[in-house]
Amino acid sequence: MTPMTTEEETTAPAGSARRALVGRLSWGLADQAASSISNFVVGLYVARSLGVTAFGVFSLAWVTYGVVLNVSRGLATDPLVVRFSGVPDASWRAAVARSTGTALGVGAAIGAACLLVGPALGGRVGPAFACLGVMLPGLLLQDAWRFSFFAAGSGRKAFVNDVVWGVALVPAMVVAARVGSVAAYLLAWGASATVAAGYGCLQSGIRPRLTGARGWLREQRDLGYRYLVENVSLSGASQLRAYGLGAIVGIGAVGAVRGAELLMGPFLAVLMGLSLVTVPEAARVLRRAPRRLGSFCLLLGGGQAAAALLWGGALLLMPDRLGELALGSVWHSASQLIVPIALGVAGAGLGTGAAAGLRALGAARRSLRSQLFASVCYVGGGLGGAAVAGTVGSAWGVAAATVSGSAVWWLHLRSARREHHEDPIREERTP
Repeated sequence: MTPMTTEEETTAPAGSARRALVGRLSWGLADQAASSISNFVVGLYVARSLGVTAFGVFSLAWVTYGVVLNVSRGLATDPLVVRFSGVPDASWRAAVARSTGTALGVGAAIGAACLLVGPALGGRVGPAFACLGVMLPGLLLQDAWRFSFFAAGSGRKAFVNDVVWGVALVPAMVVAARVGSVAAYLLAWGASATVAAGYGCLQSGIRPRLTGARGWLREQRDLGYRYLVENVSLSGASQLRAYGLGAIVGIGAVGAVRGAELLMGPFLAVLMGLSLVTVPEAARVLRRAPRRLGSFCLLLGGGQAAAALLWGGALLLMPDRLGELALGSVWHSASQLIVPIALGVAGAGLGTGAAAGLRALGAARRSLRSQLFASVCYVGGGLGGAAVAGTVGSAWGVAAATVSGSAVWWLHLRSARREHHEDPIREERTP
């Protein structure tokens, strides 16, 4: 089932449609800029304040959050974006109430598990995981509001919500700096997100319905569970690589990789900002001009890959003094990873174009296969490279794996488009 289209959408002049597209993409970039700037500043502040080892602990909690976030997106917001982008307001509101309730429930359930696991882990990592567990419900609900607003074409509201998070983050970080621990920074980051999550309820006038989560999961199971596996394989691969790298090379290596990723932060903001709107836009292209989907996805992926390479080239020219000002002691180890990290991000950017097309087509089975292949390559390349050549070898292994995974995404998109053209009125739900 594809989202409904309005009469205005199908009859609007081409110039008007292009302006609307540019407007939606602009709000996606603005929103992700607000979100990524906050995360970027937090990462830099923690790296400079706590050093490479403590920053490695913070990074382990961060990648764990990424796994949980993708669980929430797969079950709650990815089906929402695919099936309720551009639908009538009443349908959107009913779906959002259940979708955000699902996200809140995921946060509460996994957060409780983190609270139990944290004390058992002990050391530096245990308190960090316990604090993450406390903050997960607010973090996941805030993210769910962003996707809900973009599904409705209201990117401005998502942007405002992320600005509220950033503003709330300032006093929270001041308090955390006085404490000076990883746990304090995690609590500050999560508490400010919870403020923004509460504001999202006011913006939308919708209360998340925890009681609607079971019905939502049942109705969206054909997409939701496949997207869950797909998303978790992506973030889970990142987490396995981080844990494995820490075991093979040391916790400091995790901090070095995270530092190099922070250097790519401004470009990653663009990449993730576009990802907020690419699936809804690809769905609109599919409804209005199905044969243009391939060129749309190619332009999207190719543009992101080229931009990543340009940003990586600029980083290579950055003076050491400026790098040390940004990352402190993390700079020396992170700077050695710029080339492979940039190539890996370019490969990921190219693949996102194909991924958006598969999501728009509702080809969850092909999308899942592509992601599983890419994730296996990512873990194998990252850990194999670490065993052979340490942190640098891990970065190059991930770069090669990401480029290979991108090729598989495009092969599956080509097959899915061919199937769609042969049977354009097929039901998008798969058994």
